[in-house]
Amino acid sequence: MSRIDDSRPFIKVRIAVLTVSDTRTDKTDKSGALLVSMIEEAGHELAEHAIVADDPKAIRKQVKRWIKDPAVAVVITTGGTGFTRRDVTPEAVKPLFEKEIDGFSALFHMLSYQKVGTSTVQSRACGGLANGTYIFCVPGSPGACRDAWDGILKSQLDNRHRPCSFVEIMPRLQETQKKRATDK
Repeated sequence: MSRIDDSRPFIKVRIAVLTVSDTRTDKTDKSGALLVSMIEEAGHELAEHAIVADDPKAIRKQVKRWIKDPAVAVVITTGGTGFTRRDVTPEAVKPLFEKEIDGFSALFHMLSYQKVGTSTVQSRACGGLANGTYIFCVPGSPGACRDAWDGILKSQLDNRHRPCSFVEIMPRLQETQKKRATDK
């Protein structure tokens, strides 16, 4: 249930999208393209969109680059959250988390269950915080990307959402990021 308070200002967020796949290209990446279009339709700014293979080092390297960039507030990955040998996105990304956003996974599965039933258990969608950056890992299907965006992220990344949103916390997360940079 989205509760938007139109008396509050909309704050544009810079979001990076990472497609994790051994087979997708710029032309065949439906999920990444869908996320990009939903981000832009919502009024946010795409920081960057990249595609990397199902390789833990490649995934981690790209996500680390974005979480070190103070201009990137959110990273959304799509793909690699299943059970096969090549599905390694959570293993690549979770070690970067300073805090896990357990509610993201729980709510994603609730929403997904309404669409795909018990098949939702085959996803290891997750979310967390690293260096003041929100990170969300969602399955590689367009339907799962739409569920995550429309059902959770669109409202949580809108400062006008009541009673609270991720955007409200961002200034405090960025203070932590700045403090870490000066402590080095």
